[in-house]
Amino acid sequence: MAKRINIRGGKSGQILIQALFLSVIAVAFITAMTSLGISTLGVANRGYHSSQAFQIAEAGIEYYRWHLAHAPQDFKDGTNRAGSYYHDYTDKDGAVVGQFALDITAPPVGSTVVTILSTATTTADPSAVRKIRAQLAIPSLAKYATVANDVMRFGGGTEVFGAIHSNQGIRFDGIAHNIVSSALLDYNDPDHSGANEFGVHTHVQENSGGVTDNSFRPAEAPPPPADVRTDVFQAGRAFPVPAVDFTGFTANLAQLKTDAQAAGRYFGSSGVQGYRIVLKTNDTFDIYKVNQLFPAPNNCTNILNQSGWGTWSIGTGGGAQTFLNNYAIPSNGIVFAEDHIWVEGQISTARITIASGRFPENINTNTSITVNTNLTYTNYNGQDVIALIAQQNMNAGLVSADTLRIDAALLAKNGRVGRYYYRPAGNSQNRCAPYHTRSAITLYGMIGTNQRYGFAYTDGTGYQIRTIIYDANLLYGPPPSFPLTSDQYQTISWEEVR
Repeated sequence: MAKRINIRGGKSGQILIQALFLSVIAVAFITAMTSLGISTLGVANRGYHSSQAFQIAEAGIEYYRWHLAHAPQDFKDGTNRAGSYYHDYTDKDGAVVGQFALDITAPPVGSTVVTILSTATTTADPSAVRKIRAQLAIPSLAKYATVANDVMRFGGGTEVFGAIHSNQGIRFDGIAHNIVSSALLDYNDPDHSGANEFGVHTHVQENSGGVTDNSFRPAEAPPPPADVRTDVFQAGRAFPVPAVDFTGFTANLAQLKTDAQAAGRYFGSSGVQGYRIVLKTNDTFDIYKVNQLFPAPNNCTNILNQSGWGTWSIGTGGGAQTFLNNYAIPSNGIVFAEDHIWVEGQISTARITIASGRFPENINTNTSITVNTNLTYTNYNGQDVIALIAQQNMNAGLVSADTLRIDAALLAKNGRVGRYYYRPAGNSQNRCAPYHTRSAITLYGMIGTNQRYGFAYTDGTGYQIRTIIYDANLLYGPPPSFPLTSDQYQTISWEEVR
């Protein structure tokens, strides 16, 4: 009996140990699976809440874009106090599921760039934090190197770094490093006879090394498509494209006058020829009254009957100009004169708009701005900005520098940006020599011209080399009171902040 009991007891204990072992394994497996399930569920919940926080942060950016559309100059969320600015975020049923906090950096002086940091959390999991930083800006109308409301012709020797656009047609015989566009599919080029040619076309002969002719070119005429001419249009050409609203492009001169009188520097009629302004690197400018102009040489006459023709150059005699004063560049950066203006000099970390206009506007009394001596920046990173806004023309006069550089955004509201025609020397006549030809002009900034632009003529007079360089800093950091495209902000950068 004892032997049977011992044998049975051994088998029973062995089974019990095996069962216990399997139970331990089962419990461990179930525990592990439960822990894995809980962990997976936790990860899923954290991922869900993190994703939800990201969406809430995006909603914060979109909210403030909407706010700026209704209050473009409000960078304090309607509170008139410093941030941060907190907003609850609700679901479709109105239940609060999270919150976003906005930190807003207003545009620096002379810029339209607003920086918004949106930090979001969820109600269910406050540890789920996501941040998005975006920059919004209103682009200025200085989006082109050259923009015109008239036909344009860029001759050989012209090199342009920046986009070009005309609401009419463009003949381009130089080198364009950016898109050249026209609002017209085709047009009748006024510089030669023949049928219509493309809205943007060239008279440079293919594989000629830049040789041009002045006759109708069938290869540059409808029907499309136009040949790819990367020798001329290195980034391509586009036509037709929507026209630029040139009425909105030209600044409101009357408002500039008001702003200058309120917080800028305003000058009435000089009583003589106009004013000379010399900008300085210490944030000041000298102003002179111009009493006499340089007389035209013998037989230097207006044979093309150009409106407003003259030497547009200050006389060299002792009484040709009178020093008036030295002034600080005003806080709002606006200088306005109801007379003609001559501008030159250099700035350093300054932002200034110089405008001329006479009211009421009349084609016979409209004022112009002339640059005959270098007008330059010290810094080319957006710190230095100049705009010259003329009621009529932007000139380079007869006695302009042989090598001339103008760093500025140039706008001619009713007239053109360019140089008058000065007759070449004849066999027995002095005419406009030696000023009829100049060597090189560099324009750094942008050009906006209502009428046909030009610093040279087909007979070789004017500036032989013309280089136009677009200043991209003008797009979102324009000069004071420079016209903008609209009051709507655009997103120019977006990133998640870790």
